[in-house]
Amino acid sequence: MSASSKSNWDRRTVLRAAMGLAAAGGLTACGGNTGRGGGSGTRLTQYFHAYGEAGTEQAVKRYAKAYKGATVSTQWITSNDFENKLFATLLTDNAPDVFEFHPQIQLVRSGQVADLTDLVEPVKDDFNPADIASHTVDGKTYGIRMIDDPQFFFYRPSLLEKAGVEVPETLDELIEAAAKLTTGKVKGLYLGNDLHAVINPMIWSTGADTLDERNQIAYHTDGVVEGLRKMRSLFTSGDLLLGAPTDYWDPSALNQGLCAIQFCGMWAMPQMQQALGDDLGVFPFPKVTDDGAPSVYNGGWSMFVNAKGRHVDEAKEYVKWLWIDQKDHQEDWATSYGFHIPPRTSIAERADKLKSGLAAEGVELFNEYGHFDNIGWTQAMITALEDVFADCVRKGGDPEGALDKADKAVGRELTKLFG
Repeated sequence: MSASSKSNWDRRTVLRAAMGLAAAGGLTACGGNTGRGGGSGTRLTQYFHAYGEAGTEQAVKRYAKAYKGATVSTQWITSNDFENKLFATLLTDNAPDVFEFHPQIQLVRSGQVADLTDLVEPVKDDFNPADIASHTVDGKTYGIRMIDDPQFFFYRPSLLEKAGVEVPETLDELIEAAAKLTTGKVKGLYLGNDLHAVINPMIWSTGADTLDERNQIAYHTDGVVEGLRKMRSLFTSGDLLLGAPTDYWDPSALNQGLCAIQFCGMWAMPQMQQALGDDLGVFPFPKVTDDGAPSVYNGGWSMFVNAKGRHVDEAKEYVKWLWIDQKDHQEDWATSYGFHIPPRTSIAERADKLKSGLAAEGVELFNEYGHFDNIGWTQAMITALEDVFADCVRKGGDPEGALDKADKAVGRELTKLFG
């Protein structure tokens, strides 16, 4: 995901807000005013969180100004307040017509987001199939992917060479590398202040998943138990940077020499290159067990139409114009303000900035090891596994017991969602 460098905003917080509203019936209860505006006099409002990359706000407003079908105003919301502002406003007459977010089944089941299948279908084959799948419920597509944001480890080759460390290919090797790279004020490794960003990558790198293709629990395996124990040893080693001034999505920890290896997103690559030059490399989350494989988490942002808004048809027309028809804007958005991968193949193929050097390596890792969100993996489920990490990694609790507890919470959600 592309995140603000000036906030501690996290997609989990947004989803927690969404889940809370959905559980309370708030989203479903949102007004029933679906009257349509008309003509070029229609006024639309779109919500964006405040991206940290310079130039993003100006770009969004420039795109909107170029649209002739309606007057589009942009609410550029500070990232700390984005989730609260968005979901509180969705319950009022001032709700946005269009907003960015992540695929979330509660928004679909509550009728909050419009079916965009008719917009996507003509160009469906041009989108990454995994992006289509992560936005599809019961054969209908909700939301249009704007950017894909792979997340992996960035490292300083000079520091690894000095310490005699090879690029880690297993979690055990990563733990060993962190120990050798920790010197004085420099910690070997940074995973973010709450470690939440690496929960899913760790699971995937054991060969497991959050849910299987039948939407049943797939994370409770011997490999995940082993991974949790290894993460506990890393947490207690003294080689992990904790309490950094900014979270994992901001490149400052690596750029300022607080660590030798940092988990972060491809969006920050240009900032890192500016600060570190050629002393920068990337590698995926390494395999955790012999049966596992490296993994790369694909975050990102998608555009949704408020199905309960006053101008649903006009909003859909605007979204089609910008995120389907305007390929130049889409490429600009993906590559001019940090590096993101365009979700459409035709645009990715012409994105020259991603075709060489470290950016090309990031794209290759994304293509080979990428994992996407499951739209049925809800915030309650996310929280259940965050609790597992808190119990096992931070507090040293029993992994099997913590996973059993998570199974109950996740099972309740699955029953509500899928019967």
